[in-house]
Amino acid sequence: MADPKDSVVSPEASAKDVESVRQLRAAYDSIRAELAKVIVGQERVVDELLVSIFARGHCLLIGVPGLAKTMLIRTLAQTLSLSFNRIQFTPDLMPSDITGTEVIQEDKITGQRGFKFLRGPIFANVILADEINRTPPKTQAALLEAMQEFQVTAGGKKHPLEEPFFVLATQNPIEQEGTYPLPEAQLDRFMFNIRVDYPSEQEEMLVMKFTTADYKADLKRVLSGPEIMNLQDIVRRVPIADHVLRYAIRLARATRVSTTEAVDFVKEWVSWGAGPRASQYLVLGGKAHAILHGRHYVSTEDIRAVAHPVLRHRIITNFSAEAAGITPDRIIDRLIEAIQPTESEALVRG
Repeated sequence: MADPKDSVVSPEASAKDVESVRQLRAAYDSIRAELAKVIVGQERVVDELLVSIFARGHCLLIGVPGLAKTMLIRTLAQTLSLSFNRIQFTPDLMPSDITGTEVIQEDKITGQRGFKFLRGPIFANVILADEINRTPPKTQAALLEAMQEFQVTAGGKKHPLEEPFFVLATQNPIEQEGTYPLPEAQLDRFMFNIRVDYPSEQEEMLVMKFTTADYKADLKRVLSGPEIMNLQDIVRRVPIADHVLRYAIRLARATRVSTTEAVDFVKEWVSWGAGPRASQYLVLGGKAHAILHGRHYVSTEDIRAVAHPVLRHRIITNFSAEAAGITPDRIIDRLIEAIQPTESEALVRG
């Protein structure tokens, strides 16, 4: 059994990694400070977004218009010294409008003709897929290879994307007419589903003061692309005990209706549960959450902290749940209450 006092500096963690944890924590505080110059409030959204980025994951942000989702992503890319492209998804958008296309060009000297690949807007470090559910499935699927393989295939040739690479997609939960809901296979590619809520009255007052005055934020660049990739590697090296792994697996498996691990209320309200990728993202998210808070070990509290954004788009509710107004978030709350850490997990958490 691991002693929590010994877990702060694990034997598996080199002195260099421990120093990197300190640097990442400092960078995390600096990034939040820079974002606060432009974005008022939304601390939870910023925290979940940074956890996803340092865990090398993609995000789906869901919120009504006017909550600064686009500004948040653009400001984050600027703070991290990353190239940024916004793709506005519309019903007439074609896959080649995203990935790029091959065109015939003639060499002015030799007169010979050949194909040349013109890169699309997806060739950037940070991609904002704005209103991703506004475009047909064929175009939505153009993102799949890029999100999973970090490359684009055109004309039989593979074109690698520059890393770090993140797809941050937005959806409007209100207008559903003329939309194409993302299929479960593509939803599963997103590590986090982040809810962006309305600001508080005090926060909205600050928003009004900033946006209706001649205010321009002086943003500083905190990290570079290579530094981010190095910190992503550090996150994956964060040690995690077997009992914490088992806790993450128990949370994911409890959502699967067809298994014996499913709890009673899941069988009543869920038609389809989370797959193995959810367990992976719970662990990776837990590692990133731990290291961003200055710890070089993962506790069950870190797993719980990322349970909602990891699981909410992987739990498909049935008609009974919808009729009773039961949301995936409420089911996750019940799961966290029902799936308690074992004695060893509680000791490590303590």
